[in-house]
Amino acid sequence: MLGIFDAIAKSPDGLSLAELSSRLKSPKSSLLTLLRPMVGGNYLIHSNNRYTLGNESFILATNILSARKFSSLVRGLMMELQRSCPETIVLAVIDRAAQTAIYSDVIESPQLVRYSVPNGTSRPLYTSAAGQLLLAFQDDKWRDQYLRRVKLSPLTARTLTKVEQLRKKLNAIRQTGLSVSVSEAVEGATGVAAPIFGSDGAILAALLIAGPTDRYNREGENWGELAKDAAFRASRAIGFAGTAQEHD
Repeated sequence: MLGIFDAIAKSPDGLSLAELSSRLKSPKSSLLTLLRPMVGGNYLIHSNNRYTLGNESFILATNILSARKFSSLVRGLMMELQRSCPETIVLAVIDRAAQTAIYSDVIESPQLVRYSVPNGTSRPLYTSAAGQLLLAFQDDKWRDQYLRRVKLSPLTARTLTKVEQLRKKLNAIRQTGLSVSVSEAVEGATGVAAPIFGSDGAILAALLIAGPTDRYNREGENWGELAKDAAFRASRAIGFAGTAQEHD
């Protein structure tokens, strides 16, 4: 399918089925199995026996470029945030199918004692600052379905294991625009997360500051404000039109 996109994108006048078959060295029958749903979804246009790119292809390309811009923009803000708060800074996104938070980008703290986690790490939505934040800002229907079905298995002694406790915390997160998890997912580690919203007001990601709980207790009184400020600036940069109060 990617080969089809690539070949047609390089041919402004489009390609016939025979030309696609020749360029991709693939049987016509196999190509037709892919081409029909692509035409049906308006990713391709079939006219005068030639295939050209459809409107959905351009929307897809725009979304891919936006995602690339988003990652680059947010990483710059993450680095700036770490200069103000030398802890581990994480960008987390939701995987709704797996019902987890994925740490898609991590800048580890330069300090000798630090919270260390690799890119791609996942956490349950119910027990991490980023996960709880992402869960709190999902639409009501999806969040309620999740809460009805989830099994709250403890990861530490402080993991919330009662749905009503979790529901109460999620409501507080929505009201304050901030999520704090103290030793709920990893013993001895504290996370503080704030939401990054897109132009439509939907949550795109969580910006997380994470570090040792002992250091948070001594020095972490400003983690929340720093996370919220950086997340708001990221939201504004990608088109969120709300105010700082609405962001909260």
